Amino acid sequence: MAQHQFQTEVHKLLHLIIHSLYSNRDIFVRELVSNASDALDKLKYLTVAEDAYKSLSFEPRIDIHFDSDAKTFTISDNGIGMNETDLVESLGTIARSGTRLFLEKMTEEARHDSNLIGQFGVGFYSAFMVADTIEVLSKKALDTSAWKWTSDGKEHYTVEGSTRDSQGTTIILHLNAEGLPYANQWKIEECIKKYSNHIAFPIYLTYQAKEYDDQGKEKSSALKTERINSGTALWKRPKTALSDEDYNEFYKQIAHDSENPLMYIHTKAEGTLDYTTLFYIPQKAPYDMYHADYQPGVKLYVRRVFITDDDKELMPTWLRFVRGIIDSEDLPLNVSREILQQNKILTNIRSASVKKLLNEFKIMSENNKEKYATFIEQFNRPLKEGLYQDFTNQQALLLELVRFKSTAVDGRTSLEEYSSRMPRGRKYIYYIAGTDEKTLRASPLLEAYREQNIEVLIMDDEIDDIVIPAVGKYKEWEFRSINRAGADEELKVKGTSESEKVAQPIAEKIKKTLGDRVKDVRVSRRLQEFPACIIVDEHDPTMQMEQMLKSLGQLNVPALKPILEINGEHPLVQWVGKHDDEALIEDISHILLDQALLLEGIKIPHSTDFIQRINRLLTKTVTV
Repeated sequence: MAQHQFQTEVHKLLHLIIHSLYSNRDIFVRELVSNASDALDKLKYLTVAEDAYKSLSFEPRIDIHFDSDAKTFTISDNGIGMNETDLVESLGTIARSGTRLFLEKMTEEARHDSNLIGQFGVGFYSAFMVADTIEVLSKKALDTSAWKWTSDGKEHYTVEGSTRDSQGTTIILHLNAEGLPYANQWKIEECIKKYSNHIAFPIYLTYQAKEYDDQGKEKSSALKTERINSGTALWKRPKTALSDEDYNEFYKQIAHDSENPLMYIHTKAEGTLDYTTLFYIPQKAPYDMYHADYQPGVKLYVRRVFITDDDKELMPTWLRFVRGIIDSEDLPLNVSREILQQNKILTNIRSASVKKLLNEFKIMSENNKEKYATFIEQFNRPLKEGLYQDFTNQQALLLELVRFKSTAVDGRTSLEEYSSRMPRGRKYIYYIAGTDEKTLRASPLLEAYREQNIEVLIMDDEIDDIVIPAVGKYKEWEFRSINRAGADEELKVKGTSESEKVAQPIAEKIKKTLGDRVKDVRVSRRLQEFPACIIVDEHDPTMQMEQMLKSLGQLNVPALKPILEINGEHPLVQWVGKHDDEALIEDISHILLDQALLLEGIKIPHSTDFIQRINRLLTKTVTV
C-alpha cells in the first residue's frame, strides 16, 4: 500500500469543501453520476471503434445503493475504469488551470455556494461534503488488476492493489452527520430526478423494500432494485414533450452550472444531412473563455453514442462559450479526431449550426433587448473575434450583432442605430480605439467631433484595433479611426486655412526640436482647448496596438513614431512661435508630446526627463 500527499491545490480545495461549502450538498450526487456517465460514454465508444474492445461484454449501467446502518452511500458503474496511474493523476492532483481560479473565487461571500464546484471540473471532491472517508475501487477495461484509492480528505490518500469482478468504478462514501440524509431511498430518488433524470444510461437504486400490516408493523423485507431515471436522450425527444424546466436541468447537468441558461436552441435537421443539435448560452461567460487551453463546451454524439467532448473543431473558437450537443446520424461511429477535422459532414453541420446560432441571436436582439443586453455584456468580445475570423457571416449577421459604446448615447449601440443617426451625405463611421473607456472619452481628439455633434464610437476592447480595420466598412460607410491622420476631412472649422498658415512655422520649429521622437508635427483642425494630441499615419499601427503586441511577447515590433498635432490657437503653442529661448522651447516641445502620449494612455519613455522639464518650467514661471 502506497501513501501519497495531496497536491497543494487539492489540499486547499478539500479544506474549503469540508469546512465551508454546505449550502447545497445534493450537488455531490449530480457530480458522481455525471462522472459515471462519462466513464460509460468512453467505453461505449471504444466497443464500437476499437477492435480490442469489441468482444468485451458491456451493458452500460449505473448502480446506487445505501446502508443506513453502516452509514454508507455507494455508486458503481461498469465503464472505462481507472488503473493506479489514473487514480493518482485524477484524484490526487488537479491539472486544470481552473483550480487556482476556483480557489481565488472562493471569497468569504462566495464560500457558501457549493454550486461553484462543478463549474471548475473538481466535482468528485464535492463528495467530501457528506463523507468522512471515501473509497474508490476501480478496474480499467482490459486490465487484469484492480486498485483501491482511500482518503479522509485531509492531507494524504493511499492506493493499493485490490480485486473487482469486471471493469468499472465503485465509490463508497462513509457518511458523516451531514451525509446521513442520503442513506435514504426518497432522498436519492429526489436528487436523481432533479439533476440526472436525462442521463442516457440506466441508473438503478437498490434498497430494502418493506411491507407493513394493518397495524403498521413490518411484516416482510426484501432487497429490491429498480430504475430511477428516464434514460431518454433529451435532445432526441420532440420539443413539444419538453418544458423549460427539462431544458434547464439538462443544461445544469452538462454544463455544471448552478444558473439557468440565458437561452437554448434545439434543432432537428432532416434531408441531405440528418442531425440534432441542442445549444445553450450561459448567463455568464465561462471562467476559462480567454484561456488558450479553454475547455470546449459542445459534445459530439453519433447515433447517441458519445464520441468526444474536447474537440475544439466542433465550434469556431469565437463561439467557445456555447454549451450543448451535436448528434449526427451520418458520421461513422469509428470516426477519429484526425478525420473529424477534415470531415465534410461535420463541416456542414458546423456551418449550419453557426448560422442558426447567429440568427437566434439576431431574433433575441430584436425581440428581447433586455436579455440581449445581458448577452452582449458577457459575449460581445467573442462576437468581435468572429468579425475577424468568419468572413462568411461578417457583413450579413455579425456586424448587426456586435455593440459599441458611443459619445452620443448611454450604454451600447448597434451599427444600424449609429447609421440611423447619421446626417445625409456623411461618408464615415468614426471611432476611437484604445484600452480604457475613461481615457478615450477624455481624449483631446474628440473635441472637434463633440463640437460639431459628430458621433464617435468608443472602442475600448483591445482587439478593436485589429478587428475594425480588417472589417473595413459597414454597408456603404467606411470605418474611420480618429486616432489616424486624414480622419478630420469632414470637420468644418472656420478659418482653418488661415490658422494653419499662421501656425505652420511653429509646427516646423517643434518638429525640429523633437527630432526622431515624432514622424511629423502638424497643425490640428480638431483641437479646441488642448494644446496638442497624437495620431498615427493612416496605414501605421496605433500606439495602443504597438503596446499590445509587445505585451504578447512580440518584442521585435519596430518602434512607432507618432504624429504630433498642435493647436495653433493655444497660448502655450503661440509662446513657442514668439520666443527664441532654445532650452525652454525644447522643454515645452517635449512636454507637449509627453502629455499627449499620457492622455492616450501611452507610457512615456523617460518619466524622469518629463518631471525635470515640468520642474524647470514651473521654476521659471514662479521666478518671473
